[in-house]
Amino acid sequence: MDFSQILESQAFITYGIPLLICLARITDVSIGTMRIIFVAKGLKYLAPILGFFEISIWLLAIAQVMANLNSPSSFLAYALGFSLGNYFGMYIENKLAIGMVVIRIITKRDANKLINVLMEKNYSVTVAEAYNKVGDVNIIFTTLKRSQIPKIVTIINTYNPLAVYSIEDVRYVSDMNFTQTKIPENKRFSSFLRPIRK
Repeated sequence: MDFSQILESQAFITYGIPLLICLARITDVSIGTMRIIFVAKGLKYLAPILGFFEISIWLLAIAQVMANLNSPSSFLAYALGFSLGNYFGMYIENKLAIGMVVIRIITKRDANKLINVLMEKNYSVTVAEAYNKVGDVNIIFTTLKRSQIPKIVTIINTYNPLAVYSIEDVRYVSDMNFTQTKIPENKRFSSFLRPIRK
């Protein structure tokens, strides 16, 4: 049986075409999901390239569906591929860890040890002292690559496990090395903030 006979066989029409449709949808939706994320991150050169491959593969998949309108399995394969494509697209983008984030750390106890460790490891750190209903708190800001998140979370959990932190995406950072110098003791904010709190 040659290749043309395989393509025309009932087994290929029943199982092969739905499988190809599903794989095509997984691929184009995965690419589309990453493209949308890249657009949100301002990657204006990479997003159009992904868009080209996304629409090309989508046209291939929809052409097969239209050619097999009497096959319910083709419709199911199309829907399944779309669902799986969203999942794999987000998974791949998360593994690539492209972009920058800002981490905001709020700690109720003295955070000097945590601050010193972050600075020793060359993280860009900005520190402010603030006040909430439980008393004095330190607020630590640092901007870093998404791929570095696991490392800095480990540092936070090691040196200040009770700290509260949030992570937000950043589209653009003008200077990653802006605040990598240790703050002198006489430049701390406590003496300035206490009169305001009264």
